[in-house]
Amino acid sequence: MTPWRLLKLDTNDASANMAIDEAIMRARIKGLVPNTVRFYRWNPSAVSIGRFQDISNEVYLETCQRNHVDIVRRITGGGTVYHDSEDEITYSVIVNEEDLGTQDVVVAYNTISNGLIEAAKILGVNANFDPGDPRNCPNIAIEGKKISGSAQFHKSGVLLQHGTFLLNVNLTKMFTFLKVPWAKTITDVICVASEKITSIKNELASNIAVKEAHKSLIKGFQKAFAVDFSEEKPLTTYERKLAKTLKKEKYETNEWNLTGKTQLSQR
Repeated sequence: MTPWRLLKLDTNDASANMAIDEAIMRARIKGLVPNTVRFYRWNPSAVSIGRFQDISNEVYLETCQRNHVDIVRRITGGGTVYHDSEDEITYSVIVNEEDLGTQDVVVAYNTISNGLIEAAKILGVNANFDPGDPRNCPNIAIEGKKISGSAQFHKSGVLLQHGTFLLNVNLTKMFTFLKVPWAKTITDVICVASEKITSIKNELASNIAVKEAHKSLIKGFQKAFAVDFSEEKPLTTYERKLAKTLKKEKYETNEWNLTGKTQLSQR
């Protein structure tokens, strides 16, 4: 097995987090870095929308602005996600599809999601893979309730998959920022969402420290990929410089975040 790289757990604003994920993917495509697993957090809290979504249909923009909640568009597909600064660890996996052993989207989701399933098991929670459907990306669920949603982007034989791992969930806060067109009130949304979304805290009826959850995620992905993550490594100089450019010229711009378009060159 080709060596993999584990990055140090970091916390950034939304534009920086998405810029770093894309920078790693570009570096992997160029063969400058190995397959990489990254865990990160968000500060301030943020809403990320899928690559092809219409932001006006998905997010209460003014409410986000008033509450200092970042908004960013991902390069991956999938739906809109609220990322709480306290209640979530996000993961990303950037891997050559040949090393993953598949180009099939659902199989890739399943393979990578095994890391999350193993992490949940270490924490004392039995989760399983939900293959999703034409309207919903595959996810990780506990008795039908989602605890982790993920999204993918494929380019030049390299896959980026990133997604959530919910330590806790505040549905009232979440749907203060996310639009649900069919709902007349936030109470309507919460009644439905409470039957579809859960968290580690909900399942264990106790808080899990970020440090403990992070260690479990490392062990889970290490087992899933049969690799050694004994050493956490930093980004390369190339990745740091590219991420800085992507943050400024793409992920901080209204052009990208509101319309999904960008003038940024593919350097």
